[in-house]
Amino acid sequence: MSLRTRRTWSLLGLLTAPSAFLLCFFLCPLVLMLIYSFLTPGLYGGVEWEFFHLNYGRILGWADTKYERFDPVFLIIFLRSLRLAALTVLTCLVISYPAAFWISRMPPARRNFALFLVTLPFFVSLIVRLFAWVLILRPTGFLNQGLMGVGLTSEPLEFLYTDFAVVVGMTYVFIPFTFLPLYASIEKLDTAQIEASFDLGATRVQTFGKVILPATLPGIAAGAVITFIPALGNFIVPSVLGGAKVVMIGNLIEQQFLSARNWPFGSALAMLVMAAVLVLLIVQLRLARRQDVP
Repeated sequence: MSLRTRRTWSLLGLLTAPSAFLLCFFLCPLVLMLIYSFLTPGLYGGVEWEFFHLNYGRILGWADTKYERFDPVFLIIFLRSLRLAALTVLTCLVISYPAAFWISRMPPARRNFALFLVTLPFFVSLIVRLFAWVLILRPTGFLNQGLMGVGLTSEPLEFLYTDFAVVVGMTYVFIPFTFLPLYASIEKLDTAQIEASFDLGATRVQTFGKVILPATLPGIAAGAVITFIPALGNFIVPSVLGGAKVVMIGNLIEQQFLSARNWPFGSALAMLVMAAVLVLLIVQLRLARRQDVP
C-alpha cells in the first residue's frame, strides 16, 4: 500500500466517527424538524402526517383558516429576539474591544492570568450565575440599595424582568464568546504599522480607522457572529431575568414543544431561527471573501 493510500485511509478513519456523530445527532434531527414544520398538528400533541404549510403562515401572515390564524405577536417576538441579540452583541463588543487591547499589552504572566479570569465563569453553573443577577437586579437587590444609598433615587427601580435585565444577563453569559476572537485578532496587530501611522502625522482617530479597525475586523465579525447565534435562540436567560414580561423566540419554541405540544409550529419557529442564522453566516462569509480579495 502506497503512502498516499495509507494517508487517505487514515484521514477517512479520523473523519468517520465525527461525521457519523454529526449525521445522527445534528443533521437527522434537523431534517426531522424541517419535515415536522410542514405537517398537521395532532389534536392531543404530536403530528399527523398530512401536509400543512400554514405553520409558517401563522408566523409570516398568510394563515387565514379556521384553525391557524395569523397573529402578529409571533413576529413581534421574533423581531424582539433579533433586537435583544443585536444589543447583546453591541454591548459585548463595546466591553471586549478595549479590554482585549489592554490585556494584549500586559506582560505574559499577567496576560495569562487575565485570560483565565475571562474564562473563569465557565467553571460555575449558568443557573447559579443568573440567580446571582436576580439578587443584584431585584427591587431589594444590591443595585437598587446602592442607588438609594447614594441618593440617586428615592425608590427601587424596575430592573428585573425587563429588556435591560435580559441584555445584561446575556452580555454577562456571552462576553467570553466575543472577547476571545477579538483578543486573537488584536494580539496579531503589527505595532510597526501603528507607529508608522503616527510618524506620518495621523491622529489617534485616523490611526484607529485606517490601521487598527481594518486589521481587527475579522475578529469583530467572528465575535459578533459567535455571540449573535446563541443569543438569538437563548431561552434560559429570558426565563430567569425576563420572566413572563420578556419572551424571546427560544422561550416560544420551548413552550410549543413542552407546554402547547404543537410540534409542527415549534418546528416552524425553529426553522425560522435557523434561516436567520444561515443568512447571517452567508453575509459574514461574503464580507470575509471581499476582504481577502486584494
